[in-house]
Amino acid sequence: MRTAVITLAAGRHGHLSLQQAGLAGGTCVPDQYVVVAMDDPDLGAVLAGRRPPATVVDCPVRAENLPLARARNLGAAHALERGADLLVFLDVDCVPGERLLERYTQVARDPAHQRSLLCGTVAHLPPPGPAGYRLRELPALAGPHPARPAPAPGETRAGTDHTLFWSLSFALTADTWHAVGGFGEEYEGYGGEDTDYGQRARAAGVRLTWVGGAPAFHQYHPVASPPVGHLHDILRNAEIFHRRWGWWPMTGWLDAFAERGLIHWNRSAARWEPREEPCRAPAEDPPTADLRGRHA
Repeated sequence: MRTAVITLAAGRHGHLSLQQAGLAGGTCVPDQYVVVAMDDPDLGAVLAGRRPPATVVDCPVRAENLPLARARNLGAAHALERGADLLVFLDVDCVPGERLLERYTQVARDPAHQRSLLCGTVAHLPPPGPAGYRLRELPALAGPHPARPAPAPGETRAGTDHTLFWSLSFALTADTWHAVGGFGEEYEGYGGEDTDYGQRARAAGVRLTWVGGAPAFHQYHPVASPPVGHLHDILRNAEIFHRRWGWWPMTGWLDAFAERGLIHWNRSAARWEPREEPCRAPAEDPPTADLRGRHA
């Protein structure tokens, strides 16, 4: 089974370098390592001369919104054109565990899981010490994210809730990629496109399978909670999602924005809208039956 690892990057060069080192130190090395550069002309120099060898695919950025969905589709198209049977997507911040590719490949070969989104565990690491992260020490630094299933090494677990899918680390066969149809490119900027992909998979009859023994380790970086800098992206993408699926995603962020007076619920339009000037008044309560879904 020919395997391609696909990563999107716009900066985060140090994180990308450690990911590449993690891939080189794994029990299986990918046949292709495809890095999609979103307006980042320096990526080639970061990756050059190191193993596994990387191919950089350029993805232009329009209106300063990172085209995450389009970039994933470009990376997948490049890998499939060159014969990949298994696509493994890793967030640029994620370092693969030693057996990640081995386990994804092993499970993908099982006929019972060939039509599945395969999701390994992700551990969010604490800030690195002065010497940075050391690959062999990563498993001891943090456990799997508590909001996701975490099967034991060698085990798999059937997923019953496609809203738990996230794009930090997952794999799928070429046939499954074609069955789902790729990421929705109408989503731009931060938030929503991976929640949408989980629902596309569900609608296509593609199962969700949690894979034990395929850990990824998410390198620390500062984040805003809620991500106020991405407010307009999140509002736009949440509305696109709502039109398609009939419920609101990312409700944790939307509620937090409303509590801060940054957005309000327009009852007559049945939508979230930004306030021109933030205020402390609480938003009107939106209809709770229409707010299924979850923080993306």
